[in-house]
Amino acid sequence: MGLRIHYVLLAFLVISTGSVFAQESLISVQTDDNNYDEGDTIVISGQVTTVIGATPVTLQLFTEGNLVDIAQITVAQDGSYSHTVIAEGPLWNKSGDYLVRVSYGEGNIAESEFGYTPESEAIETTTIFEVDAGSHGTFDVEYTIKGGTVEDMVVDSDIFALIVQIDSTDEGTISLDLPREFIGAEKQDGKDDTFIILIDGIEVAYQESVVHSDSRVITINFEQGDSDIEIIGTYVVPEFGAIVMIILVTGIMISILATRNKLQMRI
Repeated sequence: MGLRIHYVLLAFLVISTGSVFAQESLISVQTDDNNYDEGDTIVISGQVTTVIGATPVTLQLFTEGNLVDIAQITVAQDGSYSHTVIAEGPLWNKSGDYLVRVSYGEGNIAESEFGYTPESEAIETTTIFEVDAGSHGTFDVEYTIKGGTVEDMVVDSDIFALIVQIDSTDEGTISLDLPREFIGAEKQDGKDDTFIILIDGIEVAYQESVVHSDSRVITINFEQGDSDIEIIGTYVVPEFGAIVMIILVTGIMISILATRNKLQMRI
């Protein structure tokens, strides 16, 4: 009886130990983003805890059970590996979740998922936002956004800026048709100057695609999670520009009068 119990316990220990080792994988995998659009570069990387000679990592990429890509990847001496995939071609025509599966040696498997949206299904919104311009009423800004939605547009007269508040669900772009009557960036000779664009306080580049006599169209790229886009020019809404000029002229006049009084006192 005691011998039977001993064997039962031994068998249980072997099964339990085997289960523990089965759950531990020698390989890990991840992607550099959680969501991709058509044409994006997907970077797949990971780590092997124990390098097995010249054994490569086998990578398979699936969507809805269909194989999209397969590759064998060389493992570096430190156990790291990396592979890039361009999300384009006839096999990249379905939106949804994609599964990355990597295997190394015997029984060592790791998986990761990401979302994908083809160009044909990317949501792009074009509409007009009515911006409050104080005593001037309102002015319209036509915009097109992809990868998010516009929550609000407000004028910040202190820095001559139009602040666009967005909800960015993915990396994307926003194009804005800025009316010169209400916001602009100009040099002293009246020629166009560059805007300063800040996203969440960090300066970024922009593209200017169209220049009209009454407006300028700029396009700004943003990342997932970005929220506040500041478009800073040399004036915003004539009313605010006029106030600044009045203050400036008043300051100059006071300075001139003070200088004259000092000169009269000396005489």
